[in-house]
Amino acid sequence: MMERDNGYTLSVTQLNEYVAGLLKRDLLLQGLRVRGEVSGFKRHSSGHLYFSIKDEGALVRCVMFRQNALSLSSLPRDGQSVIARGSVSLYAKDGQYQLYVTALEQEGEGELYRRFLELKEALAAQGLFEQAHKKPLPLLPKCVGIVTSPTGAVIQDIAHVARRRFPRMNMLLYPVRVQGEGAAEEIARAIREMDKLGLADVLIVGRGGGSLEDLWAFNEAAVARAIYDCKIPIVSAVGHETDFTIADFAADLRAPTPSAAAELCVPEYERLFDEVEVAEAALRGLCNGRLAALRQEVEGFRRAAAFTLPKHRIALLRHALHGARLSMQSSLRTELLGAYGALEQAGARLEEMSPERVLNRGYAMVKLPRGYAGSIGELAPQTEAELIMRGGSAQITIDKVKAEG
Repeated sequence: MMERDNGYTLSVTQLNEYVAGLLKRDLLLQGLRVRGEVSGFKRHSSGHLYFSIKDEGALVRCVMFRQNALSLSSLPRDGQSVIARGSVSLYAKDGQYQLYVTALEQEGEGELYRRFLELKEALAAQGLFEQAHKKPLPLLPKCVGIVTSPTGAVIQDIAHVARRRFPRMNMLLYPVRVQGEGAAEEIARAIREMDKLGLADVLIVGRGGGSLEDLWAFNEAAVARAIYDCKIPIVSAVGHETDFTIADFAADLRAPTPSAAAELCVPEYERLFDEVEVAEAALRGLCNGRLAALRQEVEGFRRAAAFTLPKHRIALLRHALHGARLSMQSSLRTELLGAYGALEQAGARLEEMSPERVLNRGYAMVKLPRGYAGSIGELAPQTEAELIMRGGSAQITIDKVKAEG
């Protein structure tokens, strides 16, 4: 059956504005109260609040403008059961109908939030959140491990920040599901596998923001225990700054966003390089200053009386040695001159007593075969001898020997 044409042709804007007018004129939809559980709560920088209210079968989007939000004693949290009072209308620009909330009453905690608090209390009692168990992050990791979805914006944000801060930083991704059935088991298994491999010096475990249901994989006990047992320091980066999960309390450090986690784990290369240069200059200055102080100390020792006295003593001994040397030289010269004079006298006497001088005075010598005759007793008749006189010698034969007396 074909629908009858009523003859109207409307633009999209006219259609949305007409529907919005119908909703505004419906008295049931003005000033009504709606009970449900808060989900996907966000507070805009303008002060407006955006969230959804849901039950087991449906969900309605809500907005609470700043002037109404100022009346709240505390902001709602995901999972809380509330009663919202306001009016239903349609936002013409996107055709989305929503509840414009003017007042909000917190009816109690939703089922998910109740489970969250119960698990948090139980794990805290077991010591999984104790500060003494927290491990410090390495100053300069060789590799940063990442446990998150390989397709989400989180891995891109972390990689971008890491490359900007330290271009050559090694990163190792363990891809997991971060939402839905079985996601918690995957995350826990990934943490244990990364810990077993030991390739990363620090782990970033996280995902982007979302409702309490979206983040629930990080509120499971299995994930909290895997984080607690891990020997590698873990930074939890789940959701946005206002989102808290069990993983945040179990981790060694919580980062408000994945990008902030990358900044916490990856140092700035330029800053480290500058710090090394400053430390090198400071060390060089300390060494030079210490050497200068030691030189000054040595110079003081050198000028001290304890060092100048031996030097003066050595100078006196050197002067005394020089005097003794001069005295010895003078004495030796005198002795040598005396010995030289005595030698000349002895030489003169020897010259006077030499056989040649005796022969020149007319004397003669008798040379026997066995040597020169020194006395008449050495001569015998018929002995052949050589008679040596001035000017030559002659061969003689002794005929007769006559001794004195």
